[in-house]
Amino acid sequence: MSSRFVVILAAGQGTRMKSKLYKVLHPVCGKPMVRHVLDQMKEIQAESVVTVVGHGADMVKSELGDECEYVLQAEQLGTAHAVMQTSQLLKGKQGTTLVVCGDTPLLKAETINALMNHHIKENAKATILTSYADDPTGYGRVIRNEYGYVEKIVEHKDATDEEKQVKEINAGTYCFDNQSLFNALEKVSNENAQGEYYLPDVIEILKSEGEIVTAYSTDDFTETLGVNDRVALSKAEKIMRNRINERHMRNGVTIIDPDQTYIESEVEIGQDTVIYPGTVIKGKTTIAENCVIGPHSEIVNCHIGCGTTIRQSVAHDSEIGVSVQIGPFSHIRPQSQIGDEVRIGNFVEIKKSTFGKGSKASHLSYIGDAEVGNNVNIGCGSITVNYDGVKKYKTIIEDHVFIGCNSNLVAPVKIGEGAYVAAGSTITKDVPSEALSIARARQENKENYVQKLKKKRTN
Repeated sequence: MSSRFVVILAAGQGTRMKSKLYKVLHPVCGKPMVRHVLDQMKEIQAESVVTVVGHGADMVKSELGDECEYVLQAEQLGTAHAVMQTSQLLKGKQGTTLVVCGDTPLLKAETINALMNHHIKENAKATILTSYADDPTGYGRVIRNEYGYVEKIVEHKDATDEEKQVKEINAGTYCFDNQSLFNALEKVSNENAQGEYYLPDVIEILKSEGEIVTAYSTDDFTETLGVNDRVALSKAEKIMRNRINERHMRNGVTIIDPDQTYIESEVEIGQDTVIYPGTVIKGKTTIAENCVIGPHSEIVNCHIGCGTTIRQSVAHDSEIGVSVQIGPFSHIRPQSQIGDEVRIGNFVEIKKSTFGKGSKASHLSYIGDAEVGNNVNIGCGSITVNYDGVKKYKTIIEDHVFIGCNSNLVAPVKIGEGAYVAAGSTITKDVPSEALSIARARQENKENYVQKLKKKRTN
């Protein structure tokens, strides 16, 4: 296989996005568009990937890191001008160069491989990626000759009535013989209304020199969608979401209503897990087999063990064990570790805490900055009081502890193994193992209080 090179065009600001965020950094299913493009390009075994940056260069570099090389297009003077900036890295090399836009997040590596293989097979100097549009209005048409080679690309506004009937459109992704590309780039003129250097002019130059220019058509028009505004961004998001959901379903995941389920691109889900509608799963979340997630749950950057159920709840940046029951209406906040066979019930919030195997907090509790042992029962309305207005403090609850309802554990405090805390207690000192701690005022009943109060009011 001849050497492969990739040029990703990512220098534009994207004014039509009407955003402070540069266009190629807008996310599609949780990943910036240019990241989608680079990830696909990494799969085609290219010798070199060069990203052309301009607006937001530092932010693009920060996103892509050292996974590619960079050149700066300081002044945006067209697509051909952008490719010219790579000459120091690519000019003179032998091989095939792919030029792809950073705002085409739906392109697949399989399609790019097929395009490049077609290019080599046809011994072409340039090959255009095309697709067929049901409504090609606004797209450049690819006009072929009787041999199937590209005769020309004509913009919609310049097309004749006959040419407008052609449904094969230019997708804006190109393959070139690398040396022919840079030779032709030197001949591209900016004598046009915009005063810019356009990459499609390379096609015309190669044609005029008698070189073979061909086209490869993808069956999936949606792959070629370029994102120039928020409307196109939403379309790309929907298409990508459908792809992701279909992939999971074909891998053995049940998604009850894919149209109402949002799963980002890097999420991993095991077989026989069921995802109910209204669920959002984001980041680097991994969900094991036989889980039930949702309805209406939000999971972000979590690892979830086998057989766990999370209903109508939120979990972020946490580890959740095997056979755990969470929800409804629970909140697992970052840096929490939930052990196996735990029960976290309705309106319970766990924050930066470990929660041991078999322990329970069934309702209306806050557990923050705590170490909770195994087989602990935390009663309704109990709170670890972890903040004094300046610093956070830790609560330690050892194994087999019973915390009665409406208890306050004022940190720093330790409840020893097997201890009991009576309901309604406010604990400010450590409790020894197997002790019963009662910290509340003694009950006093005032006889005839109401009658005396009424008499006082009448006087």
